[in-house]
Amino acid sequence: MSDYVSSVGFADLPLSSELRKGIEERGYVEPTPVQAAVFGPIMAGRDVICRSKTGTGKTAAFGIPLLERIPAGTRKASALVLCNTRELALQVSQEIEALGKYKDLRVIAVYGGAGMGEQTNALTHGAEVIVGTPGRVYDHIRRGNLKLEEARICVLDEADEMLSAGFYEEVTKILDYLPNDRQTLLFSATVPPDIEHLAQKYLRDPETILLSGDVFTVEHIHNVLYHLVDQYPKPRNLLYLIEREDPEAAIVFCNLRTDTELVANVLNRNGLDAEMLNGDLPQKERERVMAKVKRGEVRFMVATDIAARGIDISDLSHVLNYSLPEDPAVYLHRVGRTGRIGKKGTAISLVSGAELNTLGVLEKKYGIKFEERKLPTPEEAKGLWTDKHVRELREAMQAGSAFEAFLPLAQELMARDDGRVLFAYALKYFFTHHRMEKAQLRAVGEKLLESHQVEKVQKEQKQARRKRDLDHRRPRLEPAPPSEPKVDRVKLYVEQGSEHGWDEAGLKAALAELAGQPPDTVLAAEVKARYAYVVVRPEARDAYVAVNGKPLKDKPVRVEVARPRRR
Repeated sequence: MSDYVSSVGFADLPLSSELRKGIEERGYVEPTPVQAAVFGPIMAGRDVICRSKTGTGKTAAFGIPLLERIPAGTRKASALVLCNTRELALQVSQEIEALGKYKDLRVIAVYGGAGMGEQTNALTHGAEVIVGTPGRVYDHIRRGNLKLEEARICVLDEADEMLSAGFYEEVTKILDYLPNDRQTLLFSATVPPDIEHLAQKYLRDPETILLSGDVFTVEHIHNVLYHLVDQYPKPRNLLYLIEREDPEAAIVFCNLRTDTELVANVLNRNGLDAEMLNGDLPQKERERVMAKVKRGEVRFMVATDIAARGIDISDLSHVLNYSLPEDPAVYLHRVGRTGRIGKKGTAISLVSGAELNTLGVLEKKYGIKFEERKLPTPEEAKGLWTDKHVRELREAMQAGSAFEAFLPLAQELMARDDGRVLFAYALKYFFTHHRMEKAQLRAVGEKLLESHQVEKVQKEQKQARRKRDLDHRRPRLEPAPPSEPKVDRVKLYVEQGSEHGWDEAGLKAALAELAGQPPDTVLAAEVKARYAYVVVRPEARDAYVAVNGKPLKDKPVRVEVARPRRR
């Protein structure tokens, strides 16, 4: 195992000033456990097998030492990173390029589904880091476009997924083209027999890093199930589930490509922003969908497991399983897309009789405890849907400009034969653009907050280093500065809402009493059906978070600092 521990800050690691600047601009302050564990062995030139699940920061884990070890300015392939999907190859190349922004290095992504000509031209001009899918990388090698004689490092990212997808032959052929003395880094969520066989053949005395508790664990994820109601179609079950849970953003996993199209169409017809992602989509369409998702313009991404591999969406709060997968291990990979890097998330599944075997294995073999909830009746779902939209209209009405001039028009529309259709269009237009504006404002606010936080942390790091130098002490590893910026309010997530009998005033008073705080420490509350957002004064934050698990209305209440909205 590496000598570095997770409390080490990036500022304490032996890094070049150029790479340190790239890391700071990414907002990274303290390495995740996987980043801390692999840094020493990779920098020492060791081959590495690292078992770590998706969402733990693997790209930066190998990307940072990789960028330090390869020579700059050669425009010859010094590092090759193999990924299992086009999306992952793009994300890895973008992350490595951002980290190495201030080094004289070029990064090229090569993958199937895109034209060979542009990739060939890029390879002809040269680059130090090549990131790609095995099939397309091997095509370029065979055509003489990609020469690997001077490659020093090869990374196999998501190795188990890559081999299970049928790339074993291409991967081994590519490894055979590489110099025998190259460094090989293998990252995988699991280490099945084919991975072990590959490692025995191609890795030299590797250091194996098995992060404890990093595989098949869902301790940060709240698992919920709804039994399918046969009285109405399955897509209607999903709609009622969404009305009950009201997630801000989610991936909806389907087992079949045909289901992704059906579900996306149903969600969009019912006013829920959704995009479909499956293996049938052309590459340009896939990239368009992912760009919208990352900008926070899509509430639901409906995807198959294969299409979603390698996708990284920050701060995803919910994963919805339209159907449970046949393989229980696939469930763990799905739900691992929420609750990333120690954060909490929620996984909600629709379960029918045919899927009870998978459910039983998840409960018995992996010890997952599911909270069973009941779908609302059609009448209850309609009421939830109506109440939610009325609340949003009232909030906009109170915060917006004068609208009285349009009351005569509203009266006229109500009397027209086509008035209902015109009203429906106006409402659709309002909710679509109003939510987009809110998402954009939220994104701007988060960027300002992150910028303030990064500047504050950098300033504190410099002050700490200056103090150590003045004291003439030997440099030592110190915990990173607090990650929470000093702000004038803190937003909390409270897992009780109007269904539990709360309104805004009642919840504010009850929480203040439970936390033993003055009522004026609660600044605002936004009550949803099953949960609420409560804004409190920063000095009272710890007292409110401390009530997490305490009884509220005879039920343990979950209280935590709310995550920023996904962008």
